[in-house]
Amino acid sequence: MGCVLKEEEKVGLLKVGFFKDGSEKSKFLSYSYESRIMSVLYGMGEKERIDMASILNLSLRLCRAGKIYGFWYNDNDSCVYMVCENINSTGLLKFFYNEEEERLSSDKISGFGIVSMEMCEILISLISEGLIIGCLDVNCFVFNDFGRVYVDLGKVLSMGRRVNKAIQRGHKDLEVSLKTEVLENLVFISPEMLLKLFCKEGFELDCGKSIYEVGFGSDVWSLACLLISLIIGGSFIKEMAIYVDFIVNAANDGNVYSYVSLCKDWMENVKTLLGCRLGLEYEPQKDLLCRCLEFDISSRPPVTELWKCLRELVLKPNFDFGVTLKHEEKKEKTGHCVLLGDLCRIAEDTNKEEIDGLQQKYEIGRAGVSRDVVEGLSGGHIECIDMKGHLDCITGLAIGGGFLFSSSFDKRVHVWSLQDFTQVHTFKGHEHKVMALIFVDGGQPLCISGDNAGVICIWEASFPFNEKPLKKLHEQKDWRYSGIHALAVSGTEYLYTGSGDKLIKAWSLQNHTLSCTMSGHKSVVSSLIVCNGILYSGSWDGTVHLWSLSDHSPLAVLGEDTSKNVTSVLALAAENNLLLVAHENGCIKMWHNDLLVKSLQTHNGAVFAASKKGRWLFTGGWDKTINVQEISEVGDQIDTVPVGSIACDSVITAVIYWQEKLFVGQSDRVIKVYYGV
Repeated sequence: MGCVLKEEEKVGLLKVGFFKDGSEKSKFLSYSYESRIMSVLYGMGEKERIDMASILNLSLRLCRAGKIYGFWYNDNDSCVYMVCENINSTGLLKFFYNEEEERLSSDKISGFGIVSMEMCEILISLISEGLIIGCLDVNCFVFNDFGRVYVDLGKVLSMGRRVNKAIQRGHKDLEVSLKTEVLENLVFISPEMLLKLFCKEGFELDCGKSIYEVGFGSDVWSLACLLISLIIGGSFIKEMAIYVDFIVNAANDGNVYSYVSLCKDWMENVKTLLGCRLGLEYEPQKDLLCRCLEFDISSRPPVTELWKCLRELVLKPNFDFGVTLKHEEKKEKTGHCVLLGDLCRIAEDTNKEEIDGLQQKYEIGRAGVSRDVVEGLSGGHIECIDMKGHLDCITGLAIGGGFLFSSSFDKRVHVWSLQDFTQVHTFKGHEHKVMALIFVDGGQPLCISGDNAGVICIWEASFPFNEKPLKKLHEQKDWRYSGIHALAVSGTEYLYTGSGDKLIKAWSLQNHTLSCTMSGHKSVVSSLIVCNGILYSGSWDGTVHLWSLSDHSPLAVLGEDTSKNVTSVLALAAENNLLLVAHENGCIKMWHNDLLVKSLQTHNGAVFAASKKGRWLFTGGWDKTINVQEISEVGDQIDTVPVGSIACDSVITAVIYWQEKLFVGQSDRVIKVYYGV
């Protein structure tokens, strides 16, 4: 059951993210109130969402915790806030005694005992849930209308962010920042927790990891400091200033062990102050509170033992009828720590540059759960991500092994992650423009690229990548012809190259030698594709030749025009018995079982790229437009239905459709990833 917000009830707000309206990229999309909140929550990292879920679940399960009602979107600042219960209370400050009297009265000690027991009970409940707060301050605990102690989860998160922000300021302002938190805001952080935070921020500490391993005992240290501050008053704050000096100096020097003895001296001073305030009558409580301050986390008592000891301040031992508190501490050494979680590392104030960066990260992540680009196109809801890194026109795209490979006139082959669409590697080995590339999915994944000087580079296409090629092959040089224009593979057996010398060459992928040469075209072989045991080759002579993969013999020629009305073939796509041929004049010809069944004029200019997957055909070219057609086959009958088009800002040179996303290579050096939303 969720929490209900009453009318006129005051609440606390904790910022969790900024919403940036992306409607300028999609004119058909308008975000609802709920979708704005959900988009911000989705834009958070996975660890942040896990932290948030832990806090939300805790607010529902823990009866002594302030409730979290949900989330609220503020139109004024475009931010989403977590809405928390705001218990109207003065907190623990009324128990903070500044007067330096020698001894506390019995009434004050009894009142302190009741409050401290309830604080211990809350901490025991948190431990039973496997949760470590990481630090405590006087504002974390509040009183309800009946005087019972509650933990305010909203203030816990707010405190955690302040502490992380203080640590993130680094070496220069660290001492000032920490003293502000500890002395002015009365925040108490155990030494191992501070050292852990220092390590996360890049401080180099000359100590073993065990010295800053946090656990449930870290909160015992913080709670003990909070209780001692209620007993001693202002004198303890002065001692905390000394403690901060010790820890900061240890972090700056990098040598923690040299400060351990100083911390022990500090603990003895605290013990003396406690003795003055409590007297000999409460020696057990004084000793146990000091044990809670041990530098070694394993030497600190469990919070259940602290509860039993503090109970004697309220109920004398001779009136104790054997009531005990069940030991609820989990067997694990550590639990989930709020202070170390990503939710406490979200900046309170985010500038515009950070917001734009977060939005780009969100858009990239959202593409991972996007709708099919075709569905988005039909509904008018598509978005795209720009992948930049090449220095010249994109010439080819290939996908395999979890990566996208791209070739360019800049003589480079780039490798991109298909998870977040970032560049992960660059293959360097060509000295001329790379014209084509292909992926070989075998026992050893390969990426093969060819340039206009006739050089073929074979790259290992698995992580970790090498900059240098595994093997280089060279076509016979002839100054009259351009080099390689097209590549295709037949499994892991043969590599086929189409070149400016009008020939198709078959290279063995086993021993990297030239196996045979296929001739028949009258001009540049511009495109190659393998499908159903047949090699298709397209040429500037306007024809498509069919070759047997078994013996590389010619099978047929498509598109021979006796009227000499020749239009160059620039791209091929094939699936089953359907062949699609893209021409220089913007025409797409469809061949079924070697018969021309349909001709479409879909573009105003040359069609440089085509990709078919299932019933979808994607084409793009000189007119800077991607056309999408739905193709249906009934027997020998082929029907096409235009789905829509995408206007691009540059000439389209490569297209590949993969897992409901459309990857587009452009002449302006950019690769675009289109997806539906």
